[in-house]
Amino acid sequence: MSVVIPDVIDRDLCEQLDAGDPLGWARERFVLDNSLIYLDGNSLGALPRGTVARIAHLVEHEWGQGLVRSWTDAEWMRSPLRVGGKVAQLLHAGEDEVLVTDTTSVDLFKLITAALVARPRRRVVLSEEENFPTDLYVSQGVTALLDARAMRRVPRESLMRALDKDVAIVALTHVDYRTGAVHDMRALTDAAHRAGALVLWDLSHSAGAIPIDLNGARVDLAVGCGYKYLNGGPGAPAYLFVSTALQKELRNPIQGWLGHAEPFNFEIDYRPAAGIRSWMSGSPPVVAIAALEVAVDLALEAGAELAGEKARALTELFIRLVDARLARWNFDVASPRDAYARGAQVSLRHADGYPIVRALIDRGVIGDFRLPDLCRFGFAPLYTRYVDVWDAVDHIVEVMQDGAYRRGEYLHRAYIT
Repeated sequence: MSVVIPDVIDRDLCEQLDAGDPLGWARERFVLDNSLIYLDGNSLGALPRGTVARIAHLVEHEWGQGLVRSWTDAEWMRSPLRVGGKVAQLLHAGEDEVLVTDTTSVDLFKLITAALVARPRRRVVLSEEENFPTDLYVSQGVTALLDARAMRRVPRESLMRALDKDVAIVALTHVDYRTGAVHDMRALTDAAHRAGALVLWDLSHSAGAIPIDLNGARVDLAVGCGYKYLNGGPGAPAYLFVSTALQKELRNPIQGWLGHAEPFNFEIDYRPAAGIRSWMSGSPPVVAIAALEVAVDLALEAGAELAGEKARALTELFIRLVDARLARWNFDVASPRDAYARGAQVSLRHADGYPIVRALIDRGVIGDFRLPDLCRFGFAPLYTRYVDVWDAVDHIVEVMQDGAYRRGEYLHRAYIT
Protein backbone atom coordinates (compact mmCIF):
# COMPACT_ATOMS: atom_id res chain seq x y z
CA MET A 1 0.00 0.00 0.00
CA SER A 2 1.78 3.15 -1.18
CA VAL A 3 -0.32 5.53 0.97
CA VAL A 4 0.88 5.15 4.55
CA ILE A 5 -1.68 6.00 7.22
CA PRO A 6 0.24 7.44 10.22
CA ASP A 7 -0.50 6.72 13.86
CA VAL A 8 -1.99 10.15 14.53
CA ILE A 9 -5.05 10.80 12.36
CA ASP A 10 -7.18 13.93 12.20
CA ARG A 11 -9.25 15.70 9.56
CA ASP A 12 -6.30 17.88 8.52
CA LEU A 13 -4.38 14.74 7.64
CA CYS A 14 -7.30 13.51 5.53
CA GLU A 15 -7.38 16.84 3.68
CA GLN A 16 -3.64 16.49 3.02
CA LEU A 17 -4.18 12.98 1.65
CA ASP A 18 -6.88 14.30 -0.66
CA ALA A 19 -4.62 17.12 -1.84
CA GLY A 20 -1.94 14.60 -2.80
CA ASP A 21 -4.29 11.99 -4.22
CA PRO A 22 -3.25 11.03 -7.80
CA LEU A 23 -6.90 10.11 -8.44
CA GLY A 24 -8.27 13.33 -6.95
CA TRP A 25 -9.24 14.58 -10.41
CA ALA A 26 -11.67 11.71 -10.92
CA ARG A 27 -14.26 12.85 -8.36
CA GLU A 28 -15.11 15.90 -10.48
CA ARG A 29 -16.00 13.55 -13.32
CA PHE A 30 -19.02 12.28 -11.38
CA VAL A 31 -22.39 13.80 -10.52
CA LEU A 32 -22.22 13.91 -6.72
CA ASP A 33 -24.13 15.82 -4.07
CA ASN A 34 -21.48 17.18 -1.74
CA SER A 35 -24.00 17.26 1.11
CA LEU A 36 -23.95 13.44 1.02
CA ILE A 37 -21.23 10.97 1.94
CA TYR A 38 -21.83 8.18 -0.53
CA LEU A 39 -20.42 4.86 0.69
CA ASP A 40 -22.63 2.50 -1.28
CA GLY A 41 -20.77 2.20 -4.56
CA ASN A 42 -20.58 -1.53 -3.91
CA SER A 43 -24.35 -1.59 -4.58
CA LEU A 44 -24.72 1.16 -7.20
CA GLY A 45 -21.92 3.30 -8.55
CA ALA A 46 -22.22 7.05 -9.01
CA LEU A 47 -23.18 8.68 -12.31
CA PRO A 48 -20.25 9.80 -14.50
CA ARG A 49 -20.84 13.27 -15.92
CA GLY A 50 -19.88 12.08 -19.37
CA THR A 51 -22.73 9.57 -19.36
CA VAL A 52 -25.35 12.33 -19.47
CA ALA A 53 -24.00 13.82 -22.70
CA ARG A 54 -23.32 10.43 -24.28
CA ILE A 55 -26.84 9.14 -23.73
CA ALA A 56 -28.36 12.42 -24.91
CA HIS A 57 -26.34 12.23 -28.14
CA LEU A 58 -27.24 8.59 -28.71
CA VAL A 59 -30.94 9.17 -28.17
CA GLU A 60 -31.23 12.45 -30.05
CA HIS A 61 -28.87 11.80 -32.95
CA GLU A 62 -28.01 8.14 -33.36
CA TRP A 63 -31.53 6.92 -32.62
CA GLY A 64 -33.54 10.06 -33.35
CA GLN A 65 -31.90 10.86 -36.68
CA GLY A 66 -29.91 7.80 -37.66
CA LEU A 67 -32.71 5.38 -36.86
CA VAL A 68 -32.05 1.85 -38.10
CA ARG A 69 -28.92 2.98 -39.96
CA SER A 70 -27.14 3.43 -36.62
CA TRP A 71 -26.86 -0.32 -36.13
CA THR A 72 -23.96 -0.04 -38.58
CA ASP A 73 -23.18 3.69 -38.88
CA ALA A 74 -22.89 4.17 -35.11
CA GLU A 75 -21.56 0.63 -34.61
CA TRP A 76 -24.39 -0.38 -32.30
CA MET A 77 -24.06 -3.97 -33.45
CA ARG A 78 -20.41 -4.14 -32.44
CA SER A 79 -20.85 -2.43 -29.10
CA PRO A 80 -20.84 -5.67 -27.03
CA LEU A 81 -17.49 -6.60 -28.57
CA ARG A 82 -15.99 -3.10 -28.47
CA VAL A 83 -16.88 -2.45 -24.85
CA GLY A 84 -16.03 -6.04 -23.95
CA GLY A 85 -12.53 -5.39 -25.27
CA LYS A 86 -12.25 -2.39 -22.96
CA VAL A 87 -13.47 -4.33 -19.94
CA ALA A 88 -10.87 -6.97 -20.86
CA GLN A 89 -8.13 -4.40 -20.27
CA LEU A 90 -9.35 -3.88 -16.70
CA LEU A 91 -9.29 -7.64 -16.12
CA HIS A 92 -5.93 -8.37 -17.81
CA ALA A 93 -7.69 -10.55 -20.36
CA GLY A 94 -7.49 -10.79 -24.12
CA GLU A 95 -9.63 -8.47 -26.24
CA ASP A 96 -11.45 -11.46 -27.76
CA GLU A 97 -12.11 -13.06 -24.37
CA VAL A 98 -14.70 -10.63 -22.93
CA LEU A 99 -18.20 -9.79 -24.15
CA VAL A 100 -20.65 -7.28 -22.69
CA THR A 101 -24.00 -9.04 -22.74
CA ASP A 102 -27.12 -9.95 -20.77
CA THR A 103 -27.19 -9.90 -16.95
CA THR A 104 -24.90 -11.56 -14.44
CA SER A 105 -27.54 -14.23 -13.78
CA VAL A 106 -27.97 -15.05 -17.46
CA ASP A 107 -24.22 -15.14 -17.99
CA LEU A 108 -23.82 -17.48 -15.02
CA PHE A 109 -26.46 -19.74 -16.53
CA LYS A 110 -24.70 -19.77 -19.89
CA LEU A 111 -21.27 -20.58 -18.55
CA ILE A 112 -22.24 -23.10 -15.86
CA THR A 113 -24.46 -24.96 -18.30
CA ALA A 114 -21.75 -24.99 -20.97
CA ALA A 115 -19.17 -26.31 -18.50
CA LEU A 116 -21.40 -29.14 -17.29
CA VAL A 117 -22.31 -30.19 -20.83
CA ALA A 118 -18.63 -30.21 -21.78
CA ARG A 119 -17.74 -32.39 -18.75
CA PRO A 120 -20.40 -35.15 -18.93
CA ARG A 121 -18.50 -37.53 -16.62
CA ARG A 122 -18.37 -34.91 -13.85
CA ARG A 123 -21.63 -34.06 -12.15
CA VAL A 124 -20.95 -31.43 -9.48
CA VAL A 125 -20.98 -27.64 -9.35
CA LEU A 126 -18.93 -26.71 -6.29
CA SER A 127 -19.44 -23.44 -4.43
CA GLU A 128 -19.24 -22.02 -0.94
CA GLU A 129 -22.13 -21.56 1.45
CA GLU A 130 -21.26 -17.87 1.76
CA ASN A 131 -21.52 -17.18 -1.98
CA PHE A 132 -23.89 -14.52 -3.30
CA PRO A 133 -27.40 -16.02 -3.45
CA THR A 134 -27.90 -15.44 -7.20
CA ASP A 135 -24.82 -17.51 -7.96
CA LEU A 136 -26.17 -20.32 -5.81
CA TYR A 137 -29.69 -20.07 -7.23
CA VAL A 138 -28.47 -20.25 -10.82
CA SER A 139 -26.25 -23.22 -10.01
CA GLN A 140 -29.18 -24.97 -8.35
CA GLY A 141 -31.37 -24.25 -11.37
CA VAL A 142 -28.85 -25.53 -13.89
CA THR A 143 -28.18 -28.76 -12.00
CA ALA A 144 -31.93 -29.35 -11.66
CA LEU A 145 -32.33 -28.98 -15.44
CA LEU A 146 -29.48 -31.33 -16.32
CA ASP A 147 -30.04 -34.95 -15.42
CA ALA A 148 -27.84 -36.43 -12.65
CA ARG A 149 -26.09 -33.13 -11.90
CA ALA A 150 -25.72 -31.79 -8.36
CA MET A 151 -24.89 -28.60 -6.50
CA ARG A 152 -22.40 -28.92 -3.64
CA ARG A 153 -22.07 -26.10 -1.10
CA VAL A 154 -19.33 -26.19 1.51
CA PRO A 155 -17.94 -23.71 4.06
CA ARG A 156 -15.33 -21.35 2.65
CA GLU A 157 -12.50 -23.06 4.52
CA SER A 158 -13.47 -26.47 3.07
CA LEU A 159 -13.27 -25.61 -0.63
CA MET A 160 -9.86 -27.17 -1.24
CA ARG A 161 -10.85 -30.41 0.49
CA ALA A 162 -14.08 -30.62 -1.49
CA LEU A 163 -12.30 -30.78 -4.85
CA ASP A 164 -12.58 -34.30 -6.25
CA LYS A 165 -13.09 -36.15 -9.54
CA ASP A 166 -16.85 -35.41 -9.52
CA VAL A 167 -16.43 -31.63 -9.66
CA ALA A 168 -16.96 -30.21 -13.13
CA ILE A 169 -16.83 -26.52 -12.24
CA VAL A 170 -16.04 -24.41 -9.20
CA ALA A 171 -18.20 -21.25 -9.11
CA LEU A 172 -17.06 -18.56 -6.67
CA THR A 173 -17.33 -14.84 -6.07
CA HIS A 174 -13.93 -13.15 -5.94
CA VAL A 175 -14.85 -10.60 -3.24
CA ASP A 176 -17.39 -11.63 -0.59
CA TYR A 177 -20.40 -9.33 -0.73
CA ARG A 178 -20.92 -9.42 3.05
CA THR A 179 -17.41 -8.93 4.42
CA GLY A 180 -15.27 -7.89 1.45
CA ALA A 181 -12.95 -10.87 1.97
CA VAL A 182 -10.95 -11.66 -1.19
CA HIS A 183 -10.34 -15.21 -2.38
CA ASP A 184 -6.86 -16.16 -3.54
CA MET A 185 -7.83 -16.45 -7.20
CA ARG A 186 -4.59 -17.98 -8.37
CA ALA A 187 -4.37 -20.61 -5.61
CA LEU A 188 -7.97 -21.78 -5.94
CA THR A 189 -7.83 -21.82 -9.73
CA ASP A 190 -4.64 -23.88 -9.67
CA ALA A 191 -6.16 -26.31 -7.14
CA ALA A 192 -9.28 -26.75 -9.27
CA HIS A 193 -7.18 -27.40 -12.36
CA ARG A 194 -5.16 -30.04 -10.54
CA ALA A 195 -8.45 -31.75 -9.73
CA GLY A 196 -9.52 -31.56 -13.39
CA ALA A 197 -12.24 -28.93 -12.83
CA LEU A 198 -12.97 -25.61 -14.49
CA VAL A 199 -13.31 -22.40 -12.48
CA LEU A 200 -15.81 -19.57 -12.85
CA TRP A 201 -15.21 -16.31 -10.96
CA ASP A 202 -17.90 -13.69 -10.28
CA LEU A 203 -16.11 -10.33 -10.36
CA SER A 204 -19.09 -8.13 -9.49
CA HIS A 205 -17.57 -6.84 -6.25
CA SER A 206 -13.99 -6.57 -7.46
CA ALA A 207 -13.81 -5.17 -11.02
CA GLY A 208 -13.18 -1.43 -10.85
CA ALA A 209 -12.16 -1.63 -7.19
CA ILE A 210 -9.12 -3.91 -6.98
CA PRO A 211 -6.64 -5.20 -9.59
CA ILE A 212 -7.57 -8.43 -11.37
CA ASP A 213 -5.34 -10.59 -13.58
CA LEU A 214 -7.46 -13.29 -15.21
CA ASN A 215 -4.83 -14.51 -17.64
CA GLY A 216 -2.10 -14.40 -15.00
CA ALA A 217 -4.23 -16.61 -12.75
CA ARG A 218 -5.11 -18.89 -15.69
CA VAL A 219 -8.83 -18.38 -15.09
CA ASP A 220 -11.24 -20.33 -17.30
CA LEU A 221 -14.48 -18.36 -17.02
CA ALA A 222 -15.73 -15.20 -15.35
CA VAL A 223 -18.76 -12.94 -15.12
CA GLY A 224 -19.45 -9.56 -13.56
CA CYS A 225 -22.00 -6.80 -13.36
CA GLY A 226 -21.51 -3.29 -14.68
CA TYR A 227 -23.37 -1.22 -12.10
CA LYS A 228 -21.24 -1.39 -8.96
CA TYR A 229 -17.63 -0.14 -9.02
CA LEU A 230 -17.76 0.09 -12.82
CA ASN A 231 -20.43 2.84 -12.52
CA GLY A 232 -22.44 1.74 -15.55
CA GLY A 233 -25.83 2.68 -14.08
CA PRO A 234 -28.77 0.80 -12.56
CA GLY A 235 -29.26 -2.53 -14.31
CA ALA A 236 -26.15 -1.99 -16.44
CA PRO A 237 -25.25 -4.91 -18.72
CA ALA A 238 -23.03 -7.64 -17.39
CA TYR A 239 -19.97 -9.13 -19.06
CA LEU A 240 -18.62 -12.63 -19.45
CA PHE A 241 -15.10 -13.94 -19.97
CA VAL A 242 -14.26 -17.19 -21.75
CA SER A 243 -10.56 -18.00 -22.03
CA THR A 244 -9.26 -18.48 -25.55
CA ALA A 245 -8.32 -22.08 -24.70
CA LEU A 246 -11.97 -22.96 -24.04
CA GLN A 247 -13.73 -21.04 -26.79
CA LYS A 248 -13.84 -23.95 -29.23
CA GLU A 249 -14.81 -26.49 -26.58
CA LEU A 250 -17.63 -24.69 -24.77
CA ARG A 251 -20.88 -23.83 -26.50
CA ASN A 252 -23.38 -21.13 -25.68
CA PRO A 253 -26.60 -22.90 -24.55
CA ILE A 254 -28.78 -19.90 -25.49
CA GLN A 255 -28.32 -20.02 -29.25
CA GLY A 256 -29.62 -16.66 -30.44
CA TRP A 257 -29.29 -15.18 -33.88
CA LEU A 258 -26.48 -12.76 -33.06
CA GLY A 259 -24.27 -15.62 -31.92
CA HIS A 260 -24.61 -17.19 -35.36
CA ALA A 261 -21.61 -17.19 -37.69
CA GLU A 262 -23.57 -15.15 -40.27
CA PRO A 263 -26.66 -13.77 -38.54
CA PHE A 264 -27.93 -11.80 -41.52
CA ASN A 265 -28.03 -14.88 -43.72
CA PHE A 266 -31.01 -15.98 -41.61
CA GLU A 267 -30.17 -19.65 -41.96
CA ILE A 268 -32.50 -22.25 -40.47
CA ASP A 269 -29.74 -24.18 -38.62
CA TYR A 270 -27.44 -22.69 -36.03
CA ARG A 271 -23.72 -22.30 -36.71
CA PRO A 272 -21.79 -20.60 -33.88
CA ALA A 273 -19.65 -17.60 -34.65
CA ALA A 274 -15.93 -17.86 -34.02
CA GLY A 275 -14.51 -16.50 -30.80
CA ILE A 276 -16.30 -14.61 -28.07
CA ARG A 277 -19.10 -13.43 -30.37
CA SER A 278 -20.65 -16.90 -30.20
CA TRP A 279 -21.76 -16.01 -26.64
CA MET A 280 -24.12 -13.36 -27.92
CA SER A 281 -27.78 -14.32 -28.00
CA GLY A 282 -30.27 -11.50 -28.56
CA SER A 283 -29.97 -7.89 -29.65
CA PRO A 284 -27.70 -5.79 -27.41
CA PRO A 285 -29.12 -3.12 -25.05
CA VAL A 286 -27.47 -0.29 -26.95
CA VAL A 287 -28.30 2.62 -24.64
CA ALA A 288 -27.17 0.74 -21.54
CA ILE A 289 -23.94 -0.39 -23.18
CA ALA A 290 -23.19 3.20 -24.16
CA ALA A 291 -23.56 4.28 -20.53
CA LEU A 292 -21.28 1.49 -19.40
CA GLU A 293 -18.66 2.40 -22.00
CA VAL A 294 -18.31 5.94 -20.62
CA ALA A 295 -17.71 4.54 -17.16
CA VAL A 296 -15.25 1.88 -18.32
CA ASP A 297 -13.27 4.52 -20.22
CA LEU A 298 -13.03 6.50 -16.99
CA ALA A 299 -11.85 3.44 -15.07
CA LEU A 300 -9.20 2.78 -17.70
CA GLU A 301 -8.04 6.39 -17.52
CA ALA A 302 -7.64 6.05 -13.75
CA GLY A 303 -5.92 2.67 -13.94
CA ALA A 304 -6.72 -0.45 -11.96
CA GLU A 305 -3.48 -0.39 -9.95
CA LEU A 306 -3.97 3.17 -8.69
CA ALA A 307 -7.61 2.44 -7.92
CA GLY A 308 -6.62 -0.62 -5.94
CA GLU A 309 -3.97 1.30 -3.99
CA LYS A 310 -6.47 3.99 -3.06
CA ALA A 311 -9.13 1.43 -2.07
CA ARG A 312 -6.65 -0.20 0.30
CA ALA A 313 -5.76 3.18 1.82
CA LEU A 314 -9.39 4.28 2.25
CA THR A 315 -10.41 1.03 3.91
CA GLU A 316 -7.31 1.05 6.12
CA LEU A 317 -8.10 4.59 7.23
CA PHE A 318 -11.68 3.62 8.06
CA ILE A 319 -10.64 0.56 10.08
CA ARG A 320 -8.07 2.58 12.02
CA LEU A 321 -10.72 5.19 12.87
CA VAL A 322 -13.23 2.53 13.85
CA ASP A 323 -10.69 0.99 16.23
CA ALA A 324 -9.81 4.37 17.74
CA ARG A 325 -13.24 5.98 17.96
CA LEU A 326 -15.98 3.32 17.90
CA ALA A 327 -14.64 0.44 20.02
CA ARG A 328 -16.56 1.57 23.11
CA TRP A 329 -19.85 0.93 21.28
CA ASN A 330 -18.99 -2.68 20.49
CA PHE A 331 -18.49 -2.38 16.75
CA ASP A 332 -16.61 -5.37 15.38
CA VAL A 333 -14.68 -5.17 12.10
CA ALA A 334 -15.98 -8.12 10.05
CA SER A 335 -13.67 -7.47 7.08
CA PRO A 336 -10.12 -8.79 6.85
CA ARG A 337 -7.48 -6.67 8.56
CA ASP A 338 -4.97 -7.41 5.80
CA ALA A 339 -5.49 -4.69 3.20
CA TYR A 340 -4.62 -7.10 0.37
CA ALA A 341 -7.17 -9.63 1.62
CA ARG A 342 -10.19 -7.31 1.36
CA GLY A 343 -11.97 -5.47 -1.42
CA ALA A 344 -13.01 -1.83 -1.44
CA GLN A 345 -15.48 -2.23 1.43
CA VAL A 346 -15.48 -2.60 5.18
CA SER A 347 -18.28 -4.28 7.10
CA LEU A 348 -18.93 -3.65 10.77
CA ARG A 349 -20.89 -6.03 12.95
CA HIS A 350 -23.23 -4.52 15.52
CA ALA A 351 -26.30 -5.89 17.25
CA ASP A 352 -28.18 -2.68 16.30
CA GLY A 353 -26.72 -2.53 12.81
CA TYR A 354 -30.00 -1.98 10.98
CA PRO A 355 -31.27 1.07 12.91
CA ILE A 356 -27.74 2.53 12.95
CA VAL A 357 -27.52 2.37 9.15
CA ARG A 358 -30.98 3.92 8.81
CA ALA A 359 -30.03 6.76 11.16
CA LEU A 360 -26.84 7.37 9.17
CA ILE A 361 -28.78 7.50 5.90
CA ASP A 362 -31.01 10.20 7.36
CA ARG A 363 -27.84 12.14 8.12
CA GLY A 364 -26.67 11.82 4.53
CA VAL A 365 -24.16 9.00 5.09
CA ILE A 366 -25.25 6.37 2.58
CA GLY A 367 -24.16 2.85 3.44
CA ASP A 368 -26.24 -0.31 3.60
CA PHE A 369 -27.13 -3.27 5.79
CA ARG A 370 -27.00 -7.03 5.37
CA LEU A 371 -28.57 -9.59 7.66
CA PRO A 372 -28.08 -10.41 10.38
CA ASP A 373 -25.93 -7.56 11.74
CA LEU A 374 -23.62 -6.13 9.06
CA CYS A 375 -23.24 -2.42 8.37
CA ARG A 376 -21.55 -2.25 4.95
CA PHE A 377 -19.53 0.72 3.72
CA GLY A 378 -18.13 0.75 0.19
CA PHE A 379 -15.20 3.03 -0.67
CA ALA A 380 -15.28 3.48 -4.44
CA PRO A 381 -11.76 4.70 -5.18
CA LEU A 382 -12.61 6.99 -8.09
CA TYR A 383 -14.83 9.35 -6.13
CA THR A 384 -14.52 8.67 -2.39
CA ARG A 385 -12.32 11.18 -0.54
CA TYR A 386 -10.27 10.64 2.59
CA VAL A 387 -12.26 13.40 4.33
CA ASP A 388 -15.41 11.41 3.54
CA VAL A 389 -14.01 8.61 5.66
CA TRP A 390 -13.27 10.94 8.57
CA ASP A 391 -16.67 12.63 8.35
CA ALA A 392 -18.52 9.31 8.10
CA VAL A 393 -16.94 8.13 11.34
CA ASP A 394 -17.82 11.47 12.93
CA HIS A 395 -21.46 10.85 12.03
CA ILE A 396 -21.36 7.32 13.45
CA VAL A 397 -19.98 8.72 16.73
CA GLU A 398 -22.78 11.29 16.88
CA VAL A 399 -25.45 8.70 16.12
CA MET A 400 -24.19 6.51 18.95
CA GLN A 401 -23.85 9.39 21.39
CA ASP A 402 -27.32 10.84 20.91
CA GLY A 403 -29.01 7.42 20.67
CA ALA A 404 -31.09 8.48 17.68
CA TYR A 405 -30.99 4.99 16.23
CA ARG A 406 -33.14 3.74 19.11
CA ARG A 407 -36.17 5.72 17.95
CA GLY A 408 -39.14 3.75 16.69
CA GLU A 409 -38.94 4.80 13.05
CA TYR A 410 -35.44 3.34 12.82
CA LEU A 411 -36.34 0.05 14.45
CA HIS A 412 -39.01 -0.75 11.84
CA ARG A 413 -37.36 -2.78 9.13
CA ALA A 414 -37.59 -1.35 5.64
CA TYR A 415 -35.64 -2.16 2.50
CA ILE A 416 -32.04 -0.98 2.39
CA THR A 417 -30.21 -1.91 -0.82
